[in-house]
Amino acid sequence: MTATDVPTAAPRARHAGWALALICVAQLMVILDATIANIALPYIQADLEVSDHALTWVITAYALTFGGFLLLGGRCGDLFGRRRAFTFGLVLFAVASLVGGFAQNEAMLLGSRAAQGLGAAFASPNALALITTTFEPGPRRSRAFAVYGMMSGLGAAVGLLLGGWLTGLDPTWFGIDVAGWRLTFLINVPIGIAGALAAPRLLAESDTHAGRLDVPGALTATSGLLALVYGITRAGDESHGWGERWTVVSLVTGVALLVVFALVERGVRAPMLPGRILASRDRMASYAVMALIPAAMFTMFFFLTLVLQNVLGETPMRTGLMFLPFSIVIISAAMVVSRLVQRVDPGRLSALGATIAAVAVFGFSRLPYDDRAGQVAVEISYWTDVFPYIVLMPIGMSLVFIPMTMSVVHGVAPADSGIASGVLNTMQQVGGALGLATLSTIALNAATSKGEELCREAVTAGGSCADPAFGAVAFTHGANVGFLWCSAMLLAGGVIALLFNRLRHQDLAVGGPGAPAAAPAPAAH
Repeated sequence: MTATDVPTAAPRARHAGWALALICVAQLMVILDATIANIALPYIQADLEVSDHALTWVITAYALTFGGFLLLGGRCGDLFGRRRAFTFGLVLFAVASLVGGFAQNEAMLLGSRAAQGLGAAFASPNALALITTTFEPGPRRSRAFAVYGMMSGLGAAVGLLLGGWLTGLDPTWFGIDVAGWRLTFLINVPIGIAGALAAPRLLAESDTHAGRLDVPGALTATSGLLALVYGITRAGDESHGWGERWTVVSLVTGVALLVVFALVERGVRAPMLPGRILASRDRMASYAVMALIPAAMFTMFFFLTLVLQNVLGETPMRTGLMFLPFSIVIISAAMVVSRLVQRVDPGRLSALGATIAAVAVFGFSRLPYDDRAGQVAVEISYWTDVFPYIVLMPIGMSLVFIPMTMSVVHGVAPADSGIASGVLNTMQQVGGALGLATLSTIALNAATSKGEELCREAVTAGGSCADPAFGAVAFTHGANVGFLWCSAMLLAGGVIALLFNRLRHQDLAVGGPGAPAAAPAPAAH
C-alpha cells in the first residue's frame, strides 16, 4: 500500500447516503449486541448448562475485549486505512457471531463473545472516523452525526426489543432446531457479511501513513484497559465486590499499566495516542461528558429492565415493547438536534440535554411502593410511572450525544480521527462499566438495608420475613436510589459541558477557525 506523510483532502464516498446507512447499521449492530443477549441469559444457561458464575461472562467477555482493544482498533485504522480496519471488524464480528450461534458448550460461547468484542473494537471507532472523511463540515455532516448519534442511543433499546422477540422464537433451519437465544447471535451474520461486501463499493479508503504501529504503546494501553474493564466489571458482581482481592489487583494493575502507557508515549516519536488529541480543553470536556452520560444511560436500562421483569413480572417480549417509545422518540429527536447544532453552541445544547435526561431519571427514582407494616406492596403503573420518562429520556440523550460527538472530532487532523474516535468509544465503555458497577453496588446495599428494615418491622409486629412482597419492595427501593445517583451523574455531565466546552456552533459548521479538521498531521516514522 502507498503511504503518505501528509494527508490529502478527505476522500469522498461514492454514494454518501448509502455509505452513511452502512456505517450506521454496523454501529447499531455493535451497540445492540451489548444488550441483545441480556434477555436470553436464562435460556442460554438452561440450554448449555452454564454455571451462574460463568453466565455473567456472556456479557463481560464482550465488554472486556470491546473496551480493551478500542484504542488499538482506532489507531490501526489511522495507519493502515479506516475502511480496511472497519471491514476487518465486520468480518470478525460476523464469524464470531456464527460460532456463538452454534455454540455447543460454555467455552465455545464465551470465546465467540470475546471475538465479537474484538471485532467491535475495530469496527466502531473507524465507523465514526469514516463519517468525518465522508462528509465535509456543515449541514450534511451535522445530519450524518445526528443519525450516528441516534444509532448509538438506539442500540440498547433495540437490543432489548429484538432480544425479547428473538428469544421467543424456536425455528428449524435445514432440519436443525435453532433455539431462540441462538438467533440473537445469528442475526449478526448476514448483516456483518453484507456490510463487509458493501464497504469497498460504498466507502472511500482513507489515507494510510508511513511508519509502524507503536507496539509498546499498544501493549500497555490494551493490557491496561483490559485489566481496568475486568476489575470494574468484577466489582459490579455482587459475589465479588470492590474489596475482593482479584478485583483490587486487576484495578491496580490496570491503572499502573495506563500510567506506564502515558510514560511510554512521551518518549515515542509516533505514539499510539498523540498528545495533541488530549491537548484541547473542549475535546477533553467532551470525553468526560461522554463517559458520564452513557454510564447513567446503561444503569437506567439495567435497573429498569429488572424492575419491569422481576418486580412487575413482565415477559421478555413485553419488556422490550415497553422500551419501544424510547426508540421512536430518539429517531425524531435526532433529526431536530441535527438542525439545532447549526444554531446553538454544543456546550449549551449538551447542558440542556443532560438536564432533561436528569429530570427523566429523577422521575424513575420516584417509583412508588408501600412499605408500611402489613401493607407492603409495589404500586408501579407503567403508563404513569415509567412511560413519561421513557419518552423524555431520549430527548435529553440526543441533545448530548450529537453535539459532544461532533466536538470530539472537531479540529482533529485526518490522520488522527481514528484514534480520537477510539478514545471516545473507550470513554463510553469504561464510563458505562464503571457507572454500572458503582451504582449497582449502591443500589444493592440500599436494597439489602431496606429488606432488613422490613424484616425487623415484620418480626416486631409478630409476623415473619417470608412475605415475597418484601423482596419486590426492597429491590424497587434500591433501584430508586440507583436512579437518583444516575440523575446526579447526568447533572454533573451537564455542568462540565456548559463550563468547559467553549466551541461555537459556527466552528462546527466550518470545521473550526482555519479549518483545522483538514490540517496536515506530523509525519509518522
